[in-house]
Amino acid sequence: MSDRRISGVGVTPLRGVGTVVQYDSTVDLNDERSAADPETERRRFEEARETAADELARERSRTAERVGAEEAEIFDAHQQFLADPQITEGVETAISEDGVTAERAVSRAFEDPIATFEGADGMFAERADDLRDVRDRLLRLLLDRDRVDLSALPEGTVIVAKRLTPSDTAQLDPDAVAGFVTVEGGRTSHAAIMARSLAIPAVVGVDPAALDLADGTRLVVDGTTGDVTVDPDDDAVAAARESSGATVRHDPVTTVDGRHVEVAANVGTPQEAEAAAERGADGVGLFRTEFLFLDRETPPNEDEQYEALNEVCEAFAGSRVVVRTLDIGGDKPIPYVDSDPGDNPFLGVRGVRFAPGERPELFEEHVRAILRAAAGPAQLAVMFPLVSTVTELDALLDEVSAIAGELDDAGVDYAVPELGAMVETPASVFLAREFADRLDFLSIGTNDLTQYVMAAARDDDRVASLHDPLHPPVLRAIARTVEAAHEGDAWVGMCGEMAGDPDLTELLVGLGLDELSMSAVTIPDVKAGVQAVDDESAATLAETALRAETNEDVRELID
Repeated sequence: MSDRRISGVGVTPLRGVGTVVQYDSTVDLNDERSAADPETERRRFEEARETAADELARERSRTAERVGAEEAEIFDAHQQFLADPQITEGVETAISEDGVTAERAVSRAFEDPIATFEGADGMFAERADDLRDVRDRLLRLLLDRDRVDLSALPEGTVIVAKRLTPSDTAQLDPDAVAGFVTVEGGRTSHAAIMARSLAIPAVVGVDPAALDLADGTRLVVDGTTGDVTVDPDDDAVAAARESSGATVRHDPVTTVDGRHVEVAANVGTPQEAEAAAERGADGVGLFRTEFLFLDRETPPNEDEQYEALNEVCEAFAGSRVVVRTLDIGGDKPIPYVDSDPGDNPFLGVRGVRFAPGERPELFEEHVRAILRAAAGPAQLAVMFPLVSTVTELDALLDEVSAIAGELDDAGVDYAVPELGAMVETPASVFLAREFADRLDFLSIGTNDLTQYVMAAARDDDRVASLHDPLHPPVLRAIARTVEAAHEGDAWVGMCGEMAGDPDLTELLVGLGLDELSMSAVTIPDVKAGVQAVDDESAATLAETALRAETNEDVRELID
């Protein structure tokens, strides 16, 4: 390749140097067996489907532990594809009417769904990779093929592939993999999301000529600019290694004018908390406790929850750890709880409507564990998800007070931490002052707030353009929340994806946020951004953005 640089889309704010290992996950049917009778082929398919479901359950658990609870939800969608009637009926038809093998039937049944997704736009198109992942898993099992072990790659590997599926990316060891480069995929693909969580430099959407690079070719992968340098000279390698991302700062940071802004991490497991501490997080702005309740047959008891909470607190001894109470229900069901998600789970029983709403016994044990952990090494804080009325909030505060009284009567060591609420709905925006009068802090969850303000479901790719927190109504909701909270002497944090975008740091500081919480990979860049902010300029930027009429206008201001 004569051109020494290949351009694509950078998906992580990191740079890596390593050598090429070409990877192709395609499963071909060149040596498929002859078809047996239809009943045998149906049985083979069902056995492969059961094995695939077991594999997915194990991979979900491993991914939740290694990468994060939210990223592991990808495998829930894969389980749904396994049971999709369009696919299972397609396999049945091909076996019964066409007399083909189970593997040939699987290949055919996935063709139309994959083509449908590929013909769509944006994030919807990227769902095709999920279907391919499920298809290839079934084919591998039916053909008895070994899977390439991507967890055992040599140190300094740069994977080059047409595409990486979620199952592929979940295997990667960030200590060994210096980066990956793919021909297909975008910033919102599951592989890109996992790369950010694992802090692996990655560039996607490059020219297919990258697939012609010989194994062992040295590359510099720049996940910030989207450039891949082929056969870089020593100076380029040294420069890349020296600038492999913003410097990790373990001390708190301030703006140019001395205003402190806490830069914290969103975590779902104790392992994620340790990784966040290594990336310089000031604390934890969102600890998702629901991971404790997933991938098991019964709910965790109080002691199990206490131990997990205490592990996270030990990773941030002396710092603030904000724990979100159980946010399960609706779109995040748990198998051992019989709960109807309803026609629209995002508007149904979730957050505090589920616990304590429908399962007060789960909530009581949960809060007992949290109050016990609050007596530990960290400055624990607790926030309640999806609070929409003052009545709900008052009931929650009464419940915490009652549980604290029970622990006191029993002589159990505990503490009542700072208490807060998530601001995720228009209702909580309009009640922010009333909430602030009762609480120590508010935390804005921009993913759900955008969804509810714009009436655009997070999981519906047809309305993906509306799911942008820079739409003026969302920005104005954020500004209103900050103003009302500060009037009520409460501090305000943000724990949605918006907080982790370094390009938006100046705007968020200008809006008055006291804390920003994000995936660990972007913490150094956001800290660097905070240190570069001039308070007066940031306030002017925010004021101008709040007068904008479209999200495009806001982006032009930021650019």
